[in-house]
Amino acid sequence: MGSVAGDIMGAQAQVLSAAEISLWARTRVPKIEAVDAALWKDRTLVRAWCMRRTMFLLPSDEFAVFARGTARRSDYNLNWALSRVNSKERFDKLLADLAEILEEPRSRGDIARLLKAQGHRMKSQAGGGWGDKRTVPFVEVGGASFSVGFLLHVIGEIHAICSGPNVGNESTYVRADEWLPHWKDITQEQAEEELLLKYLRAYGPATLADFALWMGLYIRDAKPIWSGGAEKMEQVDVEGWKAEVLQSDLPRLKAARVDEHVVRLLPFFDSFLLGHKSHQSVVDEKNRKKVYRPQGWVSPVLLVDGRALGTWSHAQSKGGLEVRVKTFSKLSASVTSKLREEASSLGRFLGSPDARTLIA
Repeated sequence: MGSVAGDIMGAQAQVLSAAEISLWARTRVPKIEAVDAALWKDRTLVRAWCMRRTMFLLPSDEFAVFARGTARRSDYNLNWALSRVNSKERFDKLLADLAEILEEPRSRGDIARLLKAQGHRMKSQAGGGWGDKRTVPFVEVGGASFSVGFLLHVIGEIHAICSGPNVGNESTYVRADEWLPHWKDITQEQAEEELLLKYLRAYGPATLADFALWMGLYIRDAKPIWSGGAEKMEQVDVEGWKAEVLQSDLPRLKAARVDEHVVRLLPFFDSFLLGHKSHQSVVDEKNRKKVYRPQGWVSPVLLVDGRALGTWSHAQSKGGLEVRVKTFSKLSASVTSKLREEASSLGRFLGSPDARTLIA
């Protein structure tokens, strides 16, 4: 699973169940418990903020590439915070204390309590994000205040931070060098170079604008990384769209053939749907808004030969798994048959072997 998670540039895990299905769709791992074991027992997978400061499931042995390779995005948060405080010395002390606290998995509540014990001033105010009005802990420092959640993003510029196991319903966070048994750090420059190559292997042909959007960077900040790999790229023309691929990938891409329909059920926010600025290669314009929805939501899709031909949902009960598919056009008999096989495989993965597929 780890190598696949690396090949697809991480499985987006804001919704953990979606990331688990992303890995199943590519590995056919038989049971969902195998993903949990890889995360919390074997630690061959790690859950962490990376591209766009979004949560992903990533291979532990490559986590330094993702963490250090996306540090420029953390710089945005750090620079913004520094512009708000009137004492860099006090802010540096806060980050140093936070780094020490994160030597063990800690919930946000634990972090707030321990920072207070170290003499930092705390308060509670609304700041849950995404319209969430719940009060969350804030730290007052240098004439400004920052939520504990925001500080976890800020410290990502200094230390690689990942998720630890939940405590009840609370998430925990921990330094990767303390959590991962084989952590090996690399420089930001090395990480950015490797991350670009991995991105092009996964998403090429692609453009600088695609890469910047995927990283969550301004074009001006993504351009030096992109330019650093230019000698390994070659421009290609895809039906009038000019983009770059890795020179080493060209022979394989030219020889690629599809002998029979490839049918997959991809979950919310699947990585396949998020690699490019334009979505024309994935879905036709008529149905684009059914997949790429408001507020950044990306629907689960029925993917046939690399094209979104519908959306889907599922529900589990004692009676088994029910998969509901809303198609954009009529499916052929062979695609329908493979879709039912796909739903059955998903049912086995989720522990509901009796699967029903409803197609509309």
